[in-house]
Amino acid sequence: MLGRADLSVEIKDDELYRIIDDVILEKCRYKSVKERVMLRKKLFDSIRGLDVLQNIIDDDDVTEIMINGPDRIFIERDGKIFRYDEVFSSEERLNDLIQQMVAKVNRRVNEASPIADSRLSDGSRVNVVLEPVALDGPAVTIRKFPKETINMDKLIEFDSLTEEVAEFLSMLVVSGYNIFISGGTGSGKTTFLNALAGYIPKDERIITIEDSAELQIKGIGNLVRLEARQENSEGENGVDIRQLIRAALRMRPDRIIVGEVRGGEALDMLQAMNTGHDGSLSTGHANSPRDMLIRLETMVLMGVDMPLPAIRGQISAGIDVIIHLGRLRDRSRRVLEIVEVLGIKNNEIETNTLYKFFEHGENNGRIAGELKRSENKMQNIQKLRNAGYKIQDI
Repeated sequence: MLGRADLSVEIKDDELYRIIDDVILEKCRYKSVKERVMLRKKLFDSIRGLDVLQNIIDDDDVTEIMINGPDRIFIERDGKIFRYDEVFSSEERLNDLIQQMVAKVNRRVNEASPIADSRLSDGSRVNVVLEPVALDGPAVTIRKFPKETINMDKLIEFDSLTEEVAEFLSMLVVSGYNIFISGGTGSGKTTFLNALAGYIPKDERIITIEDSAELQIKGIGNLVRLEARQENSEGENGVDIRQLIRAALRMRPDRIIVGEVRGGEALDMLQAMNTGHDGSLSTGHANSPRDMLIRLETMVLMGVDMPLPAIRGQISAGIDVIIHLGRLRDRSRRVLEIVEVLGIKNNEIETNTLYKFFEHGENNGRIAGELKRSENKMQNIQKLRNAGYKIQDI
């Protein structure tokens, strides 16, 4: 079809549509108008878009796309997983699309390096695993994010937390508490981090650091976004999260936001929090706040050989508060616990539970519950005082 186009120059969308229309008129004159319109879109999507994925990429109700080889595509909609009725024409076509997706952000994926993270132009996160690691053909997972930025008011509307808790968190962010957001896969950590960052004073200098850019922080003029870079085919010129954190410390940040810590960069993040960069934020995978602390210890040990008491000292000195998120059996995302990280007691990191979610039952298939304040008072209140908040406000 494109034989009639000059491929030495970039074809604009209007010109491509004109060529497609000409071909359809010439080859498919006996098809109905509806069939022609559908064919027109399919041809355009296969050339310029994401082929059979384009319709579900454009569907705002779809939150996750899971491709298990060319003929098995699953989607998540409203928290439930369905099999998609479209398939790729061949494994070669799927592989071509994968290369197209990773190339846009200067990533590479091949048999020698079969795992890669990327993102689409709309910000959707892409994870790719190729053969021979993926035994049944290329595996692609696309995590979509809402086109409309979800702020804290929206999360309150979704019952993820209460107005009281949101007000409390706003005071912590403004006062410069170092906050870590934990939770399982799909619990909404990135969305919550975006919303929480909305409380950052607009006159501060913020540096975000991510493996693959996902954060959508709005309203901050003095914002620097850094993204890790994969090594080239010779194993050179890579830039990892640890290097970016160290570079950020020389860029005069007021706060550093690390999208997610997964390994040895945890130590660099903690050291940044301990060297005057109050109000820093980050996220990590864990099943509970206590589990997050244990995982942080393990991640630090992945980067450097340190005595465990020293690691725990770094964690307790660096992180002030952990917000734990969860995805309940009705697929709703909730704040399940907020704990204050205290000092070391009996060689263990001591925590103080401030809020905890209690389930009351179900109402029309939705879990009813309440995020309740514990009887424990917050102990580390100096930053709140320094910011001008009165103790009775807490």
